[in-house]
Amino acid sequence: MAMSAVLHRHYRAERAISGDGSTYWVVVNEAFELHTEACAWLAGRKDWSYNTQRTYAGRVALYLSYCTEHGMDWTRPSLAQLMAMMRWLIEEPLPAKGRRPAVEPRFRDKGTANKIMGSVGEFLTWSALQGWVPQTVVSVLVQPRFLHHMPSGFDPGEDGQHRTINAQRIKYRVAVPGYEWLSDAEIEKVLDCTTHARDRFLVALLAVTGMRIGEGLGLRREDMHFLPDSTSLGCRVEGPHVHVRRRLNSNNAYAKSPYPRWIPVEAQTVELYAAYRYERDAVAQAESCDMVFVNLFRAPLGEPMKYPSTYELFKRLATRAGFRARPHMLRHSAITRWLRSGVDRDVAQNMAGHQSPQSMDPYTHATGQDKRDAVKLVAAKRKEARP
Repeated sequence: MAMSAVLHRHYRAERAISGDGSTYWVVVNEAFELHTEACAWLAGRKDWSYNTQRTYAGRVALYLSYCTEHGMDWTRPSLAQLMAMMRWLIEEPLPAKGRRPAVEPRFRDKGTANKIMGSVGEFLTWSALQGWVPQTVVSVLVQPRFLHHMPSGFDPGEDGQHRTINAQRIKYRVAVPGYEWLSDAEIEKVLDCTTHARDRFLVALLAVTGMRIGEGLGLRREDMHFLPDSTSLGCRVEGPHVHVRRRLNSNNAYAKSPYPRWIPVEAQTVELYAAYRYERDAVAQAESCDMVFVNLFRAPLGEPMKYPSTYELFKRLATRAGFRARPHMLRHSAITRWLRSGVDRDVAQNMAGHQSPQSMDPYTHATGQDKRDAVKLVAAKRKEARP
């Protein structure tokens, strides 16, 4: 039996439901017994979103399973054992999706391996604070590193004492990925590839508002204030807009930011919503659902759309368009467009739902057109300066 299949039988992440109906993630073994330390670590991360908690639960479950398979004490891993796990992460084929075996084996990339080991390091460091893991293990995980180039907003301290940080020791060298975004022409291409009013409205809404996909799927009809005057709805915001709020939703859609916000929309977005409502009203099962985006073409009809089906939708749109098109790329496109159009950073930050001003820095990246325009500008000025 493949090792990956055995590992999944040892520990895995499972969704749990509390007495008040809220959902959270735990780590269990094959007998559905809770891993006490891992569950305590996850329970203490109240500031994490639902999906972030799910990701970290899966990574820690993978580490615990690896330890079980290789006879390791998870509380006392050596540097050699952790480095062996790093190699295993990229060399061991991933299990096939679905029932059919994959034609070509799939592997994790080095960036994913770094993220997994980073999560393992956070878990072990926290466990050391609880007295469950020796401090000598933590010293293996990190090494001091002096920041020669400080990120924007970083406080080095009066004497530069904060410029030496603890950096992850066990990791692969990988290129820093750039932010992927779509041009206006590419967004129009994706819109042209949609075949239903619902899908067209979803793409347009994400592109205009810069919402995260979890925020979009978590919208309810009461959040759509598309009238010129929303006073009758108890809202004083002028013009058509949409409200984004964090809630517990049956489809597990989750707003990352805990702070509610509203985002204005264009007249075209309102028109697309009207077309979608007409399409939706033709499905009787959708009438009683308060969520905005629901299943209209596949069972269960009328139920809220979920992450897996939404990502499958975007995969189909990307195939038709002929280029990568993921939901988060539309968010990057919206924020990039705001900043390039001269929108104040504070306003863009508020609409994006970012808590930190530094979160806006990646969206000020230079494109190939920016560089070409810069060269043309310098050449034009030289030409003007010639006698």
